[in-house]
Amino acid sequence: MQFPYLLVRSLSVGLKGGPPGSALFLYLPSGCDPWHFCKFMSHDDTEASNARFIQETGLARSIAALIEPVLADMGFRLVRVHVSKRDGGTVQIMADRKGGTISVDDCADISRRISPLLDAHDPLSDRYFLEVSSPGIDRILVRPSDFEDWAGYEAKIELKEAVDGRKRFRGILEGYEDGEVRILVALDEKSEPQVIGLPVDLVHDAKLVLTDELIRASLTKAKANGQAWAEGAEIEELESEDGAARG
Repeated sequence: MQFPYLLVRSLSVGLKGGPPGSALFLYLPSGCDPWHFCKFMSHDDTEASNARFIQETGLARSIAALIEPVLADMGFRLVRVHVSKRDGGTVQIMADRKGGTISVDDCADISRRISPLLDAHDPLSDRYFLEVSSPGIDRILVRPSDFEDWAGYEAKIELKEAVDGRKRFRGILEGYEDGEVRILVALDEKSEPQVIGLPVDLVHDAKLVLTDELIRASLTKAKANGQAWAEGAEIEELESEDGAARG
């Protein structure tokens, strides 16, 4: 069974832990885990819209700075880097492609390109696993343009600090404008939903909500881009947050 969260995993050995190198030993579609805006804009505005507002810290930040230009050169965009102690050391790289989907083969290509780069710069002294994945259907949102791309779909947003006594919001994305995420939310149980603006600089975490509508749209988009798992492949049964199992 397959599901459109794609993962490529490879094992690397740091320079201090043995000879450098990376061996691709596994890639597979994984289960649901995880981890559009047609408007004229100037070049500078486009750059700002495509820049990630969520940044890593520490070692993950250094790795992100190292690999982001490489991904861009390959036609991909960095979504997130996460470094953990899982399995003795794991570097997780999440990537996507503007206006399209990312395949297992894409993840494998990224892994092959990134592995020697990491080995050369030796970010981890011991052996570690490198994982390259797609964002998945209920993806995290890390760029201002993401809120335009996924306008009309439900999302959850958590702020770094409270605005009017509230840090968490859930509603329908209405795009991005003037440095603010536009979202249709009900501010309390008695009020009608209204569009509010949340400063993107205050966003700590933003993620799409897994709904039937989002699943259908994602599978349709994948099929249009020639993804094998959307061309008659069996889709893993998945329960969306609005309660219906999709399969």
